[in-house]
Amino acid sequence: MAKLVCVLLLALLGISMIATQVMAKDDGHYHLDGRNYGPGSLKSSQCPTQCTRRCSRTQYHKPCMFFCQKCCAKCLCVPPGYYGNKALCPCYNNWKTKRGGPKCP
Repeated sequence: MAKLVCVLLLALLGISMIATQVMAKDDGHYHLDGRNYGPGSLKSSQCPTQCTRRCSRTQYHKPCMFFCQKCCAKCLCVPPGYYGNKALCPCYNNWKTKRGGPKCP
């Protein structure tokens, strides 16, 4: 009985590890041209698509889109994911409001 419990626990642990790796996988295909992130990694025509992706999970969709497109037009970069990861786009990350808060979503 103890062997069966140990085998089941090991199987559950293995499945959990595989599921975590699958969910954490980042294939890097956010940009249409497949280039790396960073300043100038986008064309201005790609900004609406990338900002739609970036702002798709926020409840403040209109302001997010407005500022994201403004930042993308200046920096030609939108960070990967829906939140965070701004270190990959320094211009996007360092543009601040008059009060010192982040300008770009």
